[in-house]
Formats: sequence, C-alpha cells, structure tokens
Amino acid sequence: SKDLKGAMEILIEQKRQKLSTVEKLDEHMDFASQLIFAQNRGDLTAENVNQCVLEMMIAAPDTLSVTLFFMLILIAEHPTVEEEMMREIETVVGKQELPS
Repeated sequence: SKDLKGAMEILIEQKRQKLSTVEKLDEHMDFASQLIFAQNRGDLTAENVNQCVLEMMIAAPDTLSVTLFFMLILIAEHPTVEEEMMREIETVVGKQELPS
C-alpha cells in the first residue's frame, strides 16, 4: 500500500509538471487535472488529491468490468443494435483487420 501510494504521488507530480507546460489546457482537463487545480486554489490538500486518484485507480477495474458485462448482455439481447454497431464500426474502420 505504501508503494502504491508513493507511485501515485510520483504520477500526480508528473501530471502537475505536464500541466504547467501545456499551451491549451482544455485538451488536458481530465479528472486528475481538475483535482490538481482544486489543490492549487486551496480547495483540496495534496493528501486529498492523492487519495482521490488512488481510489479511482483501485475502483476503476471493478466498475469497468461490471459496466462492460451489462453492456455485452444488452447488446446480446438487442440484435438490431448489434448490427447497427457493426455497421458503424465498418464505416469508421473499414474492412481492415483490427489488432488483437
């Protein structure tokens, strides 16, 4: 846990440095950026930012897997939606092989 927390602090610092050098902030305004700016304004502490990012990293795989599971079930239950999705993919990607 201490190693993970340390790694998170390093990643947040790298993100903070990157934000200080970008010209157009709107292209880089993700969740971590919002937290960093909230800290800069004094709304959050460094510990708050670290904890939020850590919790998102830990929770994301669980919520993503549940979301994907239900998405696949819904697609399987609605074949017309699946066909429309496949047509959209072919329109964007074409007939090329997708990397595995």
